[in-house]
Amino acid sequence: MTGLSVGTVGSPYLVAGDLKQRKSLLARIEASAIDHLFIADHISFHTGMGMDGLINAATLAAMGENFRIYIGVYLLALRHPVPVARQLASLCAAAPGRIVLGVGLGGEDPHELEICGVNPRRRGEHTNHALAALRGLMSGEPASYNCDFFSFDDALILPAPEPAVPVVIGGRSDAAIRRAGQLGDGWLGLWCSPRRFAAVLDEINAHAEAAERQPEWHHGLQLWMGAGDTEAEARQYVAAGMQDMYRMPFENFEKYSPYGSAVRIAEFLVPYIEAGARYLNLTPRGPSPEACIDTVSEVAGLLKKEFPELAA
Repeated sequence: MTGLSVGTVGSPYLVAGDLKQRKSLLARIEASAIDHLFIADHISFHTGMGMDGLINAATLAAMGENFRIYIGVYLLALRHPVPVARQLASLCAAAPGRIVLGVGLGGEDPHELEICGVNPRRRGEHTNHALAALRGLMSGEPASYNCDFFSFDDALILPAPEPAVPVVIGGRSDAAIRRAGQLGDGWLGLWCSPRRFAAVLDEINAHAEAAERQPEWHHGLQLWMGAGDTEAEARQYVAAGMQDMYRMPFENFEKYSPYGSAVRIAEFLVPYIEAGARYLNLTPRGPSPEACIDTVSEVAGLLKKEFPELAA
């Protein structure tokens, strides 16, 4: 199990806009207690909004060298695994040991899958095949694969990433949990209680044991949080951000989305760390990017004091 790593979202303000401002914000992060940056991935979500996870990861890797980059989660089924393997190999050659690949299905907007030629009803099966194929492609040996979704023979991707890229599976369904145990190096939880988080890790261990696997686990938790001078203000910021993103009322997410002071947010996260979460991907919303960075940094500092034995 890896040590504790607390991260903040690396987009949009670090990958787009005025370069001087972006460098200033990055310097603020590098001087903070934040350990990693994470980024999302969408082709065309709802009204056309999107971000390419691997391109943004390359941008962040080139901007600084003092942090890991967590792609969470990458919609692997929307791409052919051979070019994805090449992109990852190229990225890891530039930033060895700094990339974590989270893989998920998408599905909140089925049209996003449809326009990429993916059947929403078969996205889980498609992702399973893509994951298995990607494992072979990243081995440094010639790889072949044939399934209903793609086919290739003797594909060779060199140099293979060294060290290997951890592949962490996102999703809350039974199929996602099974996928994490059989094909992943960890699970990225979302919108679940600490008790449920711990129970899922037990299930993943059982699936891994049945598959005769013993990976080094990289379990994590991804959530939104609100920063502000008061709890009411912080709630307003995170509610607006989530409602804009998901087109659903904030009340649907509120019990899993802490807001307020850094102390309050850290206290919310403690039970998840005790349950086995080691990567914390925090998406802050607040009065400014600087305020968001500072709040995440303060949360990270508080958690590291609470769990000194998990220093990354």
